[in-house]
Amino acid sequence: MKNTHLTQKIKLPIVLDERGDLVFGESKKHIPFIIKRIFYIFNTKKKDKRGFHAHKKTILALFCISGSAVIKLDNGQNKAGILLSKPNEGVIIPPKIWHSMEDFAPNTIFLCLASELFNENDYLRNYQVFKEYISKCN
Repeated sequence: MKNTHLTQKIKLPIVLDERGDLVFGESKKHIPFIIKRIFYIFNTKKKDKRGFHAHKKTILALFCISGSAVIKLDNGQNKAGILLSKPNEGVIIPPKIWHSMEDFAPNTIFLCLASELFNENDYLRNYQVFKEYISKCN
């Protein structure tokens, strides 16, 4: 898997301690936007696939805080995959990037930070509609 211009990898600070390690992040400092919504995904199975959509406006920061999975990215012309497996490393997914999460390891937990509140109208859930939308935006 490789990093690509479709997204940027980010690394949050980690504080190592014999009592347990701590990872932290702050809006507009470590996370490049104001966080308006958080959600997490858990209880997935290896064969499960999540996502398969893009956003018109929302920026996401995805972290795999336990386990691992592959993030697949597509801007309508280029495709890439990134393996997330460290709790302090994540990816920023900008608007207009089709994305999915696949190949989940056991006990995987994904933490997702979003720049916008939930709005169904922000979602592009059909790949053909996504392709038409981004061609109009360019």
